[in-house]
Amino acid sequence: MCTSLLYRDANDCAYLGRTLELSLDLPYLVARFPLGAEIQSVVQGHPGQKWAMQHAVIAVTMPAMPPVPGVSFSPSDLKIIEGVNDAGLTCSVQSYPQAGGPQAALDVARPAISAADIGAFVLGCFSTVAQVKAALEDTQIELSPIPILGGLQMPFHYAVHDATGASLVIEFHHGALTVYDNPVGVMTNAPQFSWHLTNLNNYTFLSNIDRSRGRFSEYDVVQPGSGIAKVGLPGTDTSVDRFVRAAYYAQFAEKQTDPDQAVQMVAHIMNNFDRPRGITVDPPEQGSSHLQVAGHALKTIPTEFTSWTSLTDLSRRRLYLRGGAGMNYVCLDLIASAPTDRFSVIPMSQLVPSMPLMAVLG
Repeated sequence: MCTSLLYRDANDCAYLGRTLELSLDLPYLVARFPLGAEIQSVVQGHPGQKWAMQHAVIAVTMPAMPPVPGVSFSPSDLKIIEGVNDAGLTCSVQSYPQAGGPQAALDVARPAISAADIGAFVLGCFSTVAQVKAALEDTQIELSPIPILGGLQMPFHYAVHDATGASLVIEFHHGALTVYDNPVGVMTNAPQFSWHLTNLNNYTFLSNIDRSRGRFSEYDVVQPGSGIAKVGLPGTDTSVDRFVRAAYYAQFAEKQTDPDQAVQMVAHIMNNFDRPRGITVDPPEQGSSHLQVAGHALKTIPTEFTSWTSLTDLSRRRLYLRGGAGMNYVCLDLIASAPTDRFSVIPMSQLVPSMPLMAVLG
C-alpha cells in the first residue's frame, strides 16, 4: 500500500518521503490550488460547509467522481492524496480499509465535512500541526460514501506534518475517530497507528552499528563485509514490517547539511520501499482484498506496485514527484509559482519524466 516517513537534516529541517502502491494504474492529477480557491464539502443531511483556501497548495489528487469526457474539474471535485501548502504543512492520505463502520451520531444542525475533503481542509486552512489538532476537536467529519470507489466509505487515514517536524495521524477505525501525536513521523497502513508504536517496543535492539567481529569459545568470527547491523530489520512488504523499516531509516540515515543533498537522501531512503510489479501477487482465491475504482477494473492477478513516489521539502515548500515509468523526479516549487492566482490541473503522466533513452558510446 503506502509508506511515509519524516527525515530531519543536520539543521533540523524536515523532509517527507512517501510512496503510493496499488494494484492498478489510476489517472492521478497534479493540481495547484491558489489562495482564495473556493472549496465545498457536501455531507447529506448537514448544512453546506464551504471555505476559501487561506494557503496556496500543490497536490497530487484524484476526482471523487469518474471523469466525464469534455467536463473540467473544479477545486471541490479533486481530493488531495499528497500535498504541501505555502506554510510548509503537508497531508498524506494512505490506505486504511478498517476505517469504515458505524459512526457516532453527528449534530445535523451543524456543518460537517466529508472525510474525502480532509486534505483540502487541512492544507487550505492551517499552518501548523497544533492548529489542525485544535480545529479537529470542534470539526464534524463524516465517512461519506465515495462514488468512484463504488460507494465505499473513505478507506484511508491521514498523516499531517509541519515545517517544524511536528506530526499528527488522523485515523478512523471502524467508524471511530482518533487523533494521534506521531513521535516517529512514520505511517504505513493497518493495524491501528497505536499498534505500530507498541510494536516498536519489540525492536529496542536495532542500531546502525555493525558488529562485524565476535568469538565463540576459541573461535574468532569476522564478517566478510559491512551491513550486518540491518540483520534485525523485518523484510516483508507488509505494513507492519514497512513501519519498522521506515522508522529505522528515518532515525539512522546520515544527516545532511545541504537541502538539495537532504532531498537526495530521502530519495535514496524511499528506494527501499519501491515495489516492482510481480514481486508479490494475490491470487483471488487466496489473496487479500484490493481497492476497486470505477472504470479501472483489474484484468490480471493483482500485484501491488509503486505507482509514484513523492519527496517534500517542507522548508522550501517543494514537492518532487517520480512516476512508476521512470526514475527521475520533477520539482514543483510552490513559492516560485506563488504569483499564479489560478486553479490549474495537469495529469501526472504528462508531468513526471519517463525512463530516458540510453546513449551508446562507440
